[in-house]
Amino acid sequence: MKQLDAWMNPKRMLWASVVVALITIGLKTLAWWLTDSVGLLSDAMESLVNLASAVFGLMMVTVAEMPPDQDHPYGHHKAEYFSSGFEGILIIVAALGIVWAAAHRIFDPQPLEQVGFGLALSVGSSALNGLLAWLMFRAAKQHRSLALEADARHLVTDVWTSAGVVIGIGLVSVTGWLWLDALVAIGVALNILKEGAHLVWESSQGLMDEAVEPEVLTQIQTVLEGFAHHRGDVEIIRFDHLTTRKAGQRRFVDVHMHMPASWTLGRAAALRTSVEEALMSEVPGLRASIQLLPSDVEAHFDDPRDLK
Repeated sequence: MKQLDAWMNPKRMLWASVVVALITIGLKTLAWWLTDSVGLLSDAMESLVNLASAVFGLMMVTVAEMPPDQDHPYGHHKAEYFSSGFEGILIIVAALGIVWAAAHRIFDPQPLEQVGFGLALSVGSSALNGLLAWLMFRAAKQHRSLALEADARHLVTDVWTSAGVVIGIGLVSVTGWLWLDALVAIGVALNILKEGAHLVWESSQGLMDEAVEPEVLTQIQTVLEGFAHHRGDVEIIRFDHLTTRKAGQRRFVDVHMHMPASWTLGRAAALRTSVEEALMSEVPGLRASIQLLPSDVEAHFDDPRDLK
């Protein structure tokens, strides 16, 4: 399993997503052509979105891996948020297209043909998507990749979409109510629309320098508490003005470290190095920036945190 995790880097997983999207497009399009089901058509349309999203995600992950340069001294990690936002927009467009196609079929339902073979193709492609989504979630957690997480969540949506379509077509076969096919397709579209809106929102929050996750913040605070030192009621070493942000796979923390004014610069710098190393060891991918200050000096006198 460790060898598998080592192999699953963001680029490889997105290439795998491109290949799987091409396969599922072929399978689901054939299923729609055989059955003439608008539900299966909606399923095939979402697979086209999967392909476009995977290709764009691959492009953005490539950009995110580029080293810092003169114009981007903090790196290119936020490129992954563009991938998530683009995927969300594509999902919304696909959902609206499905609603448009299905609305006509409610008032003009068409008989379904070769239902069994068509459903078998749809179920097979969904199983493939489900397996890939599981692997991508593992890789997204390991590499803290928003692009992989967005693609995995979209694939999970695709699996639920296919499940809804299968149920809808099954009900049509049992009841003979042809309009159920279109109704299920609209329900699928609404579910896709919700997922697309969520991805766009998540992407926008990342582009606005959202704070790190609560569990990561707890890790940071635990490390700082380990270095804080008191002598009686007097704080010898203390930390304040802790701010964090995340940018793609990177996490950043800025904090003020107060210490006695009598300390030499060398002693203070040595302690700061120890704190930075401890933080980056506890939170992989973290970049820490620590400002040294004497115990009785505050950097921002108008900051509400200094007036407590």
